[in-house]
Amino acid sequence: MRDLRHLRPSDLVRLLNSSAQGVALHDLRLRRHRARAGLRIGDGGTVDLFRYLAWVAERLATPVAVADPERDYLAHRAAAANRKREMSDAGRDIGNLPTVVNPERRGAGERHLRNFCEAYFASVFCLPWSDDHLRVIAKIEEAVLHGGLFAMATPRGFGKSSLCEIGCLWAALYGHRDFVVLIGSDEAHAADMLESLKTELETNDLLLADFPEAVFPIHALEGIPHRAGGQLYRGERTHIGWTAKEIVLPTIPGSPASGAIVKVAGITGRIRGMKFKRSDGRAARPSLVVLDDPQTDESARSLSQCQHREAILAGAVLGLAGPGKKIAGVMPCTVIRPGDMADRILDRDTHPEWNGERTKMVYAFPTATKLWDIYAKHRADGLRAGRGLADATAYYLANRERMDADAVVAWPARHNHDELSAIQHAMNLRLQDEAAFFAEYQNEPLPETADTGEELTAEQIAAKLNGLGRAEVPGQAQHITAFIDVQQKALFWVVCAWEDDFTGYVLDYGTWPDQRRPYFTLRDLRITLAAATKDAGVEGAIYAGLEHCVGDLLGGIGSAMMAPPWPSIVCSSTPTGGRARTSCTSSAASHRTTRS
Repeated sequence: MRDLRHLRPSDLVRLLNSSAQGVALHDLRLRRHRARAGLRIGDGGTVDLFRYLAWVAERLATPVAVADPERDYLAHRAAAANRKREMSDAGRDIGNLPTVVNPERRGAGERHLRNFCEAYFASVFCLPWSDDHLRVIAKIEEAVLHGGLFAMATPRGFGKSSLCEIGCLWAALYGHRDFVVLIGSDEAHAADMLESLKTELETNDLLLADFPEAVFPIHALEGIPHRAGGQLYRGERTHIGWTAKEIVLPTIPGSPASGAIVKVAGITGRIRGMKFKRSDGRAARPSLVVLDDPQTDESARSLSQCQHREAILAGAVLGLAGPGKKIAGVMPCTVIRPGDMADRILDRDTHPEWNGERTKMVYAFPTATKLWDIYAKHRADGLRAGRGLADATAYYLANRERMDADAVVAWPARHNHDELSAIQHAMNLRLQDEAAFFAEYQNEPLPETADTGEELTAEQIAAKLNGLGRAEVPGQAQHITAFIDVQQKALFWVVCAWEDDFTGYVLDYGTWPDQRRPYFTLRDLRITLAAATKDAGVEGAIYAGLEHCVGDLLGGIGSAMMAPPWPSIVCSSTPTGGRARTSCTSSAASHRTTRS
C-alpha cells in the first residue's frame, strides 16, 4: 500500500487518472500547481495527496477577480511611460565628469591672460608677442579682475578680435565675470564672433581636458542645440544655453564657471536693458563689456552715425550693469577718419573715463628716403612685369642695414613670407595705399582732402546770413517760394524770398510734424508722419501731412509774410527722383491760387 502523504509526482498522476472519470491531471499542470503551492502540498520531492486536494478545493472556492480592461490598460501605459522616462533620463544624463588633465596648466592661466592664450590657443597666437600686445593684454586683465574702462587703438591684423573673444572665455571659464557681453560693429559681426566662441568650445581639446565641468557638457550636445534644454547631470538639469545670440555655461555644483553667460550684440542692436534670468530666479546683469571695433567704414564717414554710436556707448552700454553698479569695459578699435567715434573716444580730453591709448605699426620711419624711393620703383616695375616683390626684396637685402636705419616697428615678427622684415612689410603697405596705411595701421588718418584755401570758412558762412528775423520779408523782394521735400517719415520745408535778379533770402524753414528741438536727422525723428496723422498706410500719411503742411504755409506761417503786395501763393507738387516735391510761389503780379 502506497503512502498517500508521500507520493511521487508520477505516481500521483497515475492514481488520479485511474478512476472512472478518465484523465483528470497532466504532468504539466501538476508542475504548475507544485510551483504555485510550494511546500504547502509536499516536501519538494513528494506530494501529500490530502494536502494537495485541499489546496485545489480552496482555489476552486476562491472567486476569480473580474478583469478590468481599462484599469489594466492604464497600468500598462503608466509602466511603459516609466520605462521610457527612465531610458530618456539615462540618455540625457551626461554621467560623471572627466577629471582635470593638467591642473598646473589650468592654474597658471587663472590670473594671467597671456598664459591662458599661450597654453590653450597656441595655433591662434603663433608669433611672438609685441610690447603693444602685452599692454593690451594687461588692460584686459585689469578690466576683468579689477574693473575700469580702457580704449586702445590697434592696427589692422593686430589680433584684437581674437584677444577680445579669448578674453571673454577667460573671464567666464575661471569665474572672474559671470555675465560678459561682446559687442561688434553690427549684428553680422556679433554673430560671427559668437560662432567663433562656439567653435573653440566645441573643438578645442585642451579646453575640454582642463575645464571639463564647463566644456564636457557642451561636447555632450554633439552639435545638436535642441538637446540643451533637457540635459541632466546626476539627475539635475544643467540649464545649459546654446542659442544664436548667447552661450550659458552649464550649472555644475562646485564649478567656478557655473551658469556663466556670454552674450553678443551689435552696437546698434538691442542692448539697453540686457539681463538674464537664472534657474534660481535671480536676474543677472552684465558685469563686463568688450567692444570689438564698434564702428564700420560707413559709420565712420557719417557724423550723425558717429554721434549716434557715441550716445549708445555712453548711455545703453555703460548702463548695462544696472543702478548703482559700474560696468568694466575694454574697447580695442581702429581710427578710420579724423573725428570719427574711435578718434573721439581715444581723446582723453573728450572722454577721460576711457583711458584712451593709441598704438601704431611704425613708431619711427626709416630716414634713408632716397633708398626707399629706389625700392618703390623696383617694386612697381616687378609687380607690373608679373615678378612680384623679387626685385624689390633683392635690392632691400643688399641695402638692408642702411634702409632700416632709425626705423622702429611695433611688432618685429609681423611680415609676409615673401618679405624679409616688419619694416619692409610696413613700407609695402604704405606704398600700396598711403591714406589707408595711416588710417588702418597708424591710427593717424590723413585729411581726406588737401587744403587748397578754397573751402568755406565759418566766417564766410556767417557773412552770408541775411540778418532778417524769422518770417521777415525784405522790401526789395518780388517773389516768395515755399518748397517741401517729401520723406516717408516727415516733410522738410523751406520758404524763400527772391528779387528779380534771383537774389534770394531764406525766410523760414522746418519740418512737419514739428520736432520741437533744434538739431535732429531723418534717422532719429521722434514724431513721424504716421504718428501725427493716424492714417493707415504710407501714402495716406504723406497725403494728410501735405494737406496740413500746405495749409500752415498758406494760412498760418505764410500769413505773416503775405501782407501786400503778396496777394497770392502758387503751389505745385512734382515727383522728383521717386519722391514728391511741393513748391509754393507768391508774386505781386499773380492773382491766381492753385493747389495740386
